[in-house]
Amino acid sequence: MEKPKPLTQAAKAVALIAVVLLVCVPFLVIVSTSLASQREVVRNGGWVLWPQEPTLKAYRDVLDGGIVTHALGVSAGVTVAGTLLSLACTVTLAYALARPGVLGGKPVLLLILFTFLFPPGMIPNFLIVKELGLLDSYASLILPVLLNVFNLVVLRAFFQGIPEELHEAARLDGAGDLRVLLTIVLPLSKAALAVVGLFYAVAYWNAWFYASLYLESDRWPLQQVLRTYVIAGSGLTDTTTGEATVNAPQTIQMAVLVLATVPILLVYPFLQKYFTKGVLTGAIKS
Repeated sequence: MEKPKPLTQAAKAVALIAVVLLVCVPFLVIVSTSLASQREVVRNGGWVLWPQEPTLKAYRDVLDGGIVTHALGVSAGVTVAGTLLSLACTVTLAYALARPGVLGGKPVLLLILFTFLFPPGMIPNFLIVKELGLLDSYASLILPVLLNVFNLVVLRAFFQGIPEELHEAARLDGAGDLRVLLTIVLPLSKAALAVVGLFYAVAYWNAWFYASLYLESDRWPLQQVLRTYVIAGSGLTDTTTGEATVNAPQTIQMAVLVLATVPILLVYPFLQKYFTKGVLTGAIKS
């Protein structure tokens, strides 16, 4: 508990500043390059740290083209729908497995944990999606990954930590399992739900591999468009005109990268308070 030495404090400050710079500088370069003119980017060798003549031309070209706007809508829809469905399934199953005396609870839990230790490969997943008729549909991006075992285990452990006296008091008042879940368990689990929901949202937003397997190019989400447009450097086909585009300049590539990063990045500040409350949530003395 003694006060840190000045040398120790200085070393921590230097380390913290170095980490912040390693995170912020690349992101600043990406944003600055997207706001710079193509002539300035070429003059600076491909990257711009601070644009001299900032312009939104790259964003206008990206959003007017029809490719990225359609992919952005697909990613937003899949993320919202997938997160809500995954949360609903995870919460209900975790609550059932957390309650003592549930018929078949332990075998079901062991079966779920078995899938966590031995996940199916790419070919079995593809065959199941094909047999279910989900190819070239947005359901193929949600249903195969609807339930995450790690998130289920986290929520189950959290539900088990809620005092049993609350359940008994609610049952004495005539509440059923659904009412106990909605009025008692979920309000006490906001921190855990926020974290698990964020995990699901980030996973759905960043998903691109299954899209490349199951969807045609006119249905791709934003991350798959980003991979093809920026990383692979390939041209795409406009969803509105059907015409092929040429390889995008650096400014447009960085604009696509910013559009793919910023939306999910903006979610974190709204969930920060739940992260800090997570330690205290459910700490009720009997």
